[in-house]
Amino acid sequence: MARSEQLAETGGSLAGAALRGARRLVVKIGSSLVVESGSGRLNREWLTALADDLARLAADGRDLLVVSSGAIALGRAYLGLRPAQRQLDKLQAAAAAGQVLLAHAWQEVLGGRGLRTAQVLLTLEDTENRRRYLNARGTLETLLGLGVVPLINENDTVATQEIRYGDNDRLAARVAEMTGSDCLVLLSDVDGLHAADPSAQPDAPLIPVVAAITPEIEAAAGAARTEYGTGGMQTKLIAAKICVAAGCGTIITSGRALHPLAALERGAAATWFVPRGTPLTARKQWIAGSLEPRGRLQIDAGAERALRQGRSLLPVGVTAVHGAFQRGDAVTVCDAAGRELARGLAAYTSEELQRIRGRRSDEIETLLGYRGRDEVIHRDNLVLLDG
Repeated sequence: MARSEQLAETGGSLAGAALRGARRLVVKIGSSLVVESGSGRLNREWLTALADDLARLAADGRDLLVVSSGAIALGRAYLGLRPAQRQLDKLQAAAAAGQVLLAHAWQEVLGGRGLRTAQVLLTLEDTENRRRYLNARGTLETLLGLGVVPLINENDTVATQEIRYGDNDRLAARVAEMTGSDCLVLLSDVDGLHAADPSAQPDAPLIPVVAAITPEIEAAAGAARTEYGTGGMQTKLIAAKICVAAGCGTIITSGRALHPLAALERGAAATWFVPRGTPLTARKQWIAGSLEPRGRLQIDAGAERALRQGRSLLPVGVTAVHGAFQRGDAVTVCDAAGRELARGLAAYTSEELQRIRGRRSDEIETLLGYRGRDEVIHRDNLVLLDG
């Protein structure tokens, strides 16, 4: 076996092992896979085969999220628009029509395998604005808790920049980050990242494992385009950067063959981007070191003991609230003497916490008029500063 083949096999084996070990998985599908080249019609045979793969993973207890391109391409064909017609209003009209077609197709193929799905339309702004991020994250977590497969796409009818740059790769990475996913699989029309653009240099070797995204790795990403897709290897590299920093591994592999996830599990050629730590450790490092606290909570001795035992902070243990902050903002948590114990993300505004502090969680609905979280700060969103 040639060395290049051995390297490809090694990368595929590592990627396959990562996929098999992932409990929460985001799969992103490019337009060139969903839509038949030339006709602009749905590639139903391929989509059906992928649904078989997803159903098998779901039966194994995996949480699945799908980010699917293809709405604009399907909408173009439906409305009789040519691929060359790229005026913004035409693209947005195609997106509006195509989103209906795409969601229906996914509902049909997944429903035929006993899986329920729900469409979630997002923009990058939804994943970067803190409060919209929390709302989107809450919706996705609720769907996953109900055993539903979220079908995610960019809201291209309003997100003009995403239409121009084709950022479903980056959107998929943000979804993986916000949901604490273990692995992101980018199904593409190429089998991974090569040392040079394979369309220009067919013999360019595959890079099977990327432990760090260096300038040399970035230089290897070309700007390859397809008839219906607008992303390229550069957007996939940006997605990988987002994910590995969030503790989520990333796989780039070809989706051309039927049953691409099954092929990946068997060791198909791929590029595996090694994550830094786990999603939870990455998230806690971000909370501890990257966010500026907007307020301060003082807690009693009982709440301090609970936090040190790895439990969440409940309103009954909060004795004082200082500062003005919104839901999702970072706050510090102090003991009775004012010593900083922890940092975390508040589930309520400072005004709401003034009303519920010192009270039991089952009183929240009566005090606020709505049923929020039982916790002021969930343990997954809290970091003890002294270990």
